[in-house]
Amino acid sequence: MPFMTMKTPLRAAMMLGALALAGCASAPMPQETTLDPDRMSFAMSEVEDLQSRGARVWCVPFARNLSGVEIHGNARTWWKQAQADFPVSHAPELGAVMAFAPTSAMPLGHVGVVSAVEGDRKIRIDHANWHRNEVSLNMSVIDVSKNNDWSRVRVETYPGAYGSVYPINGFILPDSPTQALATRLKERLSED
Repeated sequence: MPFMTMKTPLRAAMMLGALALAGCASAPMPQETTLDPDRMSFAMSEVEDLQSRGARVWCVPFARNLSGVEIHGNARTWWKQAQADFPVSHAPELGAVMAFAPTSAMPLGHVGVVSAVEGDRKIRIDHANWHRNEVSLNMSVIDVSKNNDWSRVRVETYPGAYGSVYPINGFILPDSPTQALATRLKERLSED
């Protein structure tokens, strides 16, 4: 399925409804192949609320709401902040936040959430504000790094058209309940 941009709340709601109905007509997918539908619903409702007030839709709150990765600040700061509090990787995983490094054209960096892993060098992401004030769902991303290490990517800017090469810091994985417990225990032990 090609990626979609959501220009209006009504269009986004119609698309989510169509996706939900399409899911009823097909065999259920295993849980690990789709993003959490409750998180998606929450993220999209926040977008709709922002747009209804004439406010800007940014990548950071959308990624935080969709992934559950509770990091604040500009996208360029996420990778450094994640080092202490979240598992990180240089390989994409479903639900992970892809952290784009800042560039001269994108000085605040960018973040998107991995919505599908299609192979060693291709994923899909859901993210906001790649196209100004819009949400892009199911956007293809290809790894163009020499060592297949996801350090440089091209993003499907329009269906079938990949844009510039962007540097990637890596992937921030949402905390699992076990990891969250381990983090809290570590903090408690350091307090004593």
